[in-house]
Amino acid sequence: MAITITMGIQKGGCGKSTTTGILAYLLSQDGYKVLAVDMDSQGNLTEFLSKRPSNEFVEKSVLEAMQHQDPTNYIVPIYENLDLLPANNFLATFPRWIYTGVTYLGEKIRYNGDNPSKILDETLEKVRDNYDFIVIDTPPSLSEQTTNALCASEYVVVLFECSNWCYSAIPNFMDSVEGARNVSKHGTKVIGILRTMNDVRRSDAKAFNEMIEEDYPNEVFKTIITRKAPIGRLSLYGFDENSELKQALGQYKNFYKELMERVKGR
Repeated sequence: MAITITMGIQKGGCGKSTTTGILAYLLSQDGYKVLAVDMDSQGNLTEFLSKRPSNEFVEKSVLEAMQHQDPTNYIVPIYENLDLLPANNFLATFPRWIYTGVTYLGEKIRYNGDNPSKILDETLEKVRDNYDFIVIDTPPSLSEQTTNALCASEYVVVLFECSNWCYSAIPNFMDSVEGARNVSKHGTKVIGILRTMNDVRRSDAKAFNEMIEEDYPNEVFKTIITRKAPIGRLSLYGFDENSELKQALGQYKNFYKELMERVKGR
């Protein structure tokens, strides 16, 4: 059965989609069968991995998979070992559907489960045995999409962009993970905090790196992802025939190694 890992923090610009896509790619290249799930209505992970506009997946996305409680017909093959459950902007209607039973197409499809925070988890049950890992991207908010992702996961990687606003977001997100643990059957827990988007030229970034390490000494990964142009261009060039790929993935391979050591040690 798949090990499920969510990337999260209720703040934008922290590298969640990039990190999720790279992790899914590295896992697949390591021989694992991987499903990447996009739970952000912006569809950035979808466009990153598929190289197609997210609006091409209207009526063929994770939203419909959850409404019908079956992802089978909505999974998109990306590479030999990597599949995608895509998203588009209609995923923003997910909360409305939960509470009204009316889809964005005007259909009536009631959720018949006992807890709307478990919809994604119940949906993924149909395919968990087909994968070694499921990795989930989340929106930059403490929303129903985020709650569903957390409740579907054994592990959570917290993305920490080295700034004051992200620093102040961490405690609330940790509380959200704890809340999910009380609901989920997976024992949801933080497996680590990844420091991202680090600007080595800024003294305040260095200070926030040190502060988060002091606050969560057992959680922070040693790897710190610094701002590099090849990483920023990865969403443009992708993984295929990208002359900058080695540069883009270098730091993330160190994170991947740390993460896998923690997963295997739990």
